[in-house]
Amino acid sequence: MTAPRIARIDQSKLRENVYFALRDAFTSGGFAPGDTVSLRDLAEQLGTSMTPVREAVRRLVAEGALVDTPSRTLQVPPFDANRMQDLKRARLALETLVLDLAMDRMTGQTVAELEAVLNAPPAPDRTVPDLKQNYDFHFTLYRASQSEVLVPLVEGLWVQYGAYLNLIIKSEDALRMPEHKHHEEIIAALKAGDREAAKAALVNDIERSFRVIIPSA
Repeated sequence: MTAPRIARIDQSKLRENVYFALRDAFTSGGFAPGDTVSLRDLAEQLGTSMTPVREAVRRLVAEGALVDTPSRTLQVPPFDANRMQDLKRARLALETLVLDLAMDRMTGQTVAELEAVLNAPPAPDRTVPDLKQNYDFHFTLYRASQSEVLVPLVEGLWVQYGAYLNLIIKSEDALRMPEHKHHEEIIAALKAGDREAAKAALVNDIERSFRVIIPSA
């Protein structure tokens, strides 16, 4: 396993920062299904002691991003087609609901922020889809819903989904996809106030990533 790049953290808010650094690594596809995780290795990458890492890992276990095996080894859940289908169903249900709420509270500023995310220049050495840009686009949109209940639930689904992203970005099919086709459709629908078109674009965006792994998904 190639160790994911995890940024060293600011020590002033240690516990939360460790958790968010690790969560970001999961949501950006830093870990693949079945990977084992060493607390010591994580602490070394983050530049911290074991204690805050252990606490952050407990949270990730509770969120389903990691499992504590009978041998006490921490592992990313192995690939499971049924589990992946459940994640897709959950994402489709919750994210379209959050989009609906966001459209009720949408402002021109939100649309401008979404366009700014898509127009950000790519890193010069980028060879795979920009997962941070993808995350920023979706959660700029979802946070416009102002839902203190639903947005954290969606974030939890993305933490679990991240391991599948690891597989998706290594696929040649993913590299051939127009990266922001459906994002641009979402913005056009938001500008037109077309709720159904926005939902259809979001559904297509979610479903196509799952089809990279399982074409019938």
